[in-house]
Amino acid sequence: MNEFPLLLISFIIYILVMLSGFASSFGSKAKWSRISYSLAIAGFIVQSAGLLVRTIASGHAPFTNMYESINFLSWSCVLVIIIFQRKFRLEKAWPYLWLLIVALMALVSSPLLPKNVTPLVPALQSYWLWLHVSVTLLGEAFLAVAFVASILYLAAGRSSAGNSEAQKKQENYDLIAYRAVAAGFPLFTLGALVFGMIWASQAWGRYWSWDPKEVWSLITWLFYALYLHTRLVMGWKGKRSALIAIIGFLAALFTFFGVNYLLSGLHSYV
Repeated sequence: MNEFPLLLISFIIYILVMLSGFASSFGSKAKWSRISYSLAIAGFIVQSAGLLVRTIASGHAPFTNMYESINFLSWSCVLVIIIFQRKFRLEKAWPYLWLLIVALMALVSSPLLPKNVTPLVPALQSYWLWLHVSVTLLGEAFLAVAFVASILYLAAGRSSAGNSEAQKKQENYDLIAYRAVAAGFPLFTLGALVFGMIWASQAWGRYWSWDPKEVWSLITWLFYALYLHTRLVMGWKGKRSALIAIIGFLAALFTFFGVNYLLSGLHSYV
């Protein structure tokens, strides 16, 4: 069985989630919010089934190439968004977060990404693959939420002067971003750095090689360490924190996409 039809179905559902989320701003908020959330759960279940089919068909983890990795990242983002909506109420941020999901799923569905199942190279035939990549991508999903919330914070700032409703909205975006970084940073640290270094030691005989992906993972980590340090120790909030979160995620995107296509190294097979 091919997982691609399931992914296309989930893609369509996520578009409906986004549209119904925006509709809540114009129609019955409670009604459209319930519809949007229910559709999100349905899409997540369908995409999860697709990941399971891919795993069974390939016989290995569903994130060994760019197609699989983007699909797993989008799945992780959906999971995180659903959790945040359930626990904290994303409100106005909800439909904009689904713009990111739709963009990722558009890439997954693109014919530009090879989708054939290929045997794993020897370096990837390890249980550390599951730990290293899955935890890293889950951490990046939280950081993606912080990225979108930070952009919304800056956008809302243009109309917040003297507007208590806009200021409240800004504060909510700032809080969402902080909570997302607070959850995503330790996961990214554990997956990208700790598990990655242990696996590197076993595979290549050394913990650190200054490989481009290692370097850019460290750069990404430093941005988010700066975000938390300046917020918790120095009391930074608002615009400065939002800018750090945005730049940090851009570094994460370069680590994910740019390094793979523009730089060569030990991770070139990913």
